[in-house]
Amino acid sequence: MHIRLRRTGKTKAPTYRVVVADSRSPRDGKFIEILGHYNPRTEEGALVLDTDRVRHWIKNGAKPTSTARALLVRSGIPDAEVPPVAR
Repeated sequence: MHIRLRRTGKTKAPTYRVVVADSRSPRDGKFIEILGHYNPRTEEGALVLDTDRVRHWIKNGAKPTSTARALLVRSGIPDAEVPPVAR
């Protein structure tokens, strides 16, 4: 399982959902749970995450992608708690 970004939004105006998905599913395909959302086009880069659910999935073996890992650390989860990147 991976914690990764799923692209949503309009053409040239992306927003992303932070989701837990099976590692074999495509980027915008089937997912297990939505953990939050991220809008990089705002000034401060609006990021909303359910940190309790993120910690739950990390304990169950989900590994974040590099971008998702950076966002998890930025959201306030300590760097030591977040596992190394999946890819």
